[in-house]
Amino acid sequence: MSHPKYEKTLIIIKPDGVQRNLIGEIVSRFERAGLKLVAMKMMTANVEMIKKHYTLDPEWMRLVGEKSIKGLLDKGIEPISRDPMVIAQSVIDRLSVYLTSGPVIPMVLQGGHAVSVVRKIVGTTEPVMSDVGTIRGDYVLDSYPMAMADERCVRNLIHASGTVDEADNEINLWFKNEEIMDYVLVNERVIYGVI
Repeated sequence: MSHPKYEKTLIIIKPDGVQRNLIGEIVSRFERAGLKLVAMKMMTANVEMIKKHYTLDPEWMRLVGEKSIKGLLDKGIEPISRDPMVIAQSVIDRLSVYLTSGPVIPMVLQGGHAVSVVRKIVGTTEPVMSDVGTIRGDYVLDSYPMAMADERCVRNLIHASGTVDEADNEINLWFKNEEIMDYVLVNERVIYGVI
């Protein structure tokens, strides 16, 4: 097992983050926490790439479908179907429209417990439920009920890998090995106690 300071995670600034000129603000939040940017590019994703991204984990569709159905029922909203796969396909279709609507910025961040640190900085998937001080809590007012009323997915600025395994798979999808830089920042001596 490698040292936790080498853990990597994938972040994607979504089209709403790019269009709202929040790229620098988002990146600076991660850098201020001590994470190191080791890969970054701007691109327009196609539908095939988005579908691959969200189906890397074969359980993703079932889990997102079940979670979506439960969330709707908990809010007193009847889902369009009680079949998790139907709901998941609807989610992927909406995500495909959203994430191909403009440029995205995938990036790889490295540092101690990168996956969990990034998830804390980003906030919960539903922005209106995110704490103040998180990126989504500070910059997004969207919610699942608003998105459903508009027949779209939630606009939440960022994708962040959920687990270390998920991060590894997603990084391999979005980046070639030679696109990921290996370098040392001066502040790593301070952060990791190698003075």
